[in-house]
Formats: sequence, structure tokens, C-alpha cells
Amino acid sequence: MGFGTGLTEHRIPAQQQAYSLYATTDNPNNARTMVLFEFSPSQFLTDYVRTYRLVHFQFTNSQQSFCKPYPPKPEHCLTFYPRDCENVEYAESGKKAGDLKAVLFGQQTEVSNRYVGKDFLLFQIVFKPGALYRITGVPSYEITNSYLDAELFFNKEVKEVNDRLNDSPNYNEMVSVIEMFLLRQIKMKSYDFHRMDMINEMIIKNSDNRTVDWLAKESCLSIRQFERVFAERMGVSPKYYTKVARFENAFRMKNKYPHLDWLTIALHCGYYDYQHLVKDYKNLTQKTPTEFHHLDLSSPERVFGDKDTY
Repeated sequence: MGFGTGLTEHRIPAQQQAYSLYATTDNPNNARTMVLFEFSPSQFLTDYVRTYRLVHFQFTNSQQSFCKPYPPKPEHCLTFYPRDCENVEYAESGKKAGDLKAVLFGQQTEVSNRYVGKDFLLFQIVFKPGALYRITGVPSYEITNSYLDAELFFNKEVKEVNDRLNDSPNYNEMVSVIEMFLLRQIKMKSYDFHRMDMINEMIIKNSDNRTVDWLAKESCLSIRQFERVFAERMGVSPKYYTKVARFENAFRMKNKYPHLDWLTIALHCGYYDYQHLVKDYKNLTQKTPTEFHHLDLSSPERVFGDKDTY
């Protein structure tokens, strides 16, 4: 990953680690420490978890409240905040939420502006398609575009998990705490895997323009059955989910390779042309690609010059 002047990168050993970043800056008015981790799940949870995402920011003398514009992504997450919480304001609807120590959210359909605390530690479980439904039994359309207290779904055990995360001596121990929690939840109640879940994983990895007919056939369902089960497990329509997956691929590519022009990114990510990309950006973020890219540059991780995002 790329870093700006004055940053130091340290690789922290971690079993099953996808990538890690630890950076510090000597600017007394800004963040002092940033950690971005992604951990792969153990073999017992690979059917349920796509990745574990860990973010740790420490701001010292700054009085500024850092905001991260969080666009729609093709994911359902359970997030723990062992230290300071975050406050959320939805950009289009104006809905506000926050001050929750554990949050469950389904598919988002608009940008949410997230304001982080000075000692911000986030541990996020990013579920595989359909996995959150299999664990909770809650239809995903009931939690679409929501930011909900996880205790409503997992009782008070989430408080115990947060306490253990806060007391963990290192990040690897946090992964163990989370995995034990998930294994207990799955043992208590778990619904069957559906072939559609595998098809939906394909959409994330390769968000090309598959037709609903093709997706339904691959899922061994009629079109009507497919659309009903898809909404139940993913919270939105197949067409919308594919649009979000394609958008995220373009969004992340621009962050990683800012020298690329938008047309190149559009064609690489499966858009018909540049205007197709613009249409999706405006639909999902209310901004043009360039406008939202510039807005994203204000995210906390940009303080360190990091090109990737969480």
C-alpha cells in the first residue's frame, strides 16, 4: 500500500492475514496511529464469513471530527466498537443513528456519513452472501438500509464480546474472541445453505452483466422464486445488488489506481461506457464519479496517505 511522507509501515505477523497496515504520523494536530487489517476466517467459518475487518484510529490533539462517506457496498455486517462509537447520518434521507457498541446492518442503498471517535476501534464481520440470514433467520429486506442495535438479534452476549475485545492483548486474540462467538451462534441456530448463496458470491467477484434468467437457472429456481429468495437473503433485487457490486469494484479501483481515467475503469468493471458509470454513481451516491472520489479523500485513512479503504 502507498503512504505519504512521514509515515512508517510495519507488518504485523498474523495467522491467515489478508493484509495489514500499521502507520503513524508525527503531525500533532491529526491522527497518530492507524491500523487496517483484514483477516481470513478459520476453516470452520469459511461458509459464513468473507473477511474480518479491523480498523483502529487514534487521534490525539485534534479537535476535528473526521467523517468517512461510506457508499453502498454488497455486504451485510456485524460490527463491534470496543472503544469509541461512531455516529452516522444518511446523506440522502437525513436519518441519524449512532452511539451503539454493536451494530448490525444489511444492504445499504445510500451513502452514510460516519463520524468516528478519537480512539476508534472497529471489528467488523463481513458475512458471505446469505450467511447473515442463515445465522439469524431474519429476512434481509427487514434490515436493508438500517443501522441496528445488535443486541436485538444476539441478546446481551454482544456486550460480553465487546468487553473481551477491549481487554484483548493483541489483534489476533480479537479474532479468536469473534470466532468463538460466531461458532456459538451457529451451533444454537443455523439455516441451510442455498445454491443461490454461491451464485451471489460470484456476483461480488465478477460483477458483469449476468441476466436474472441466467442467475435463476444457475440457482435451480424459477425467476419468480429466485427474486423472492434473493430478496429474503440479500435484502434487495438481483439487479440492484449487481449494480452495487459493480460500483464498488470501480470505486476501489480508482482509490488504488488514481492515475487511471474513468473510462478505463468503467470498461474494466463491466460498464457499457463512461455514461453508464456516471448513471450508477449518481444513483448510489448522488454525485459524479469525480465528485465522490474527491469527497472520499477526506476519509480518516487518507490522513495517512493510504490508497485502499474500508
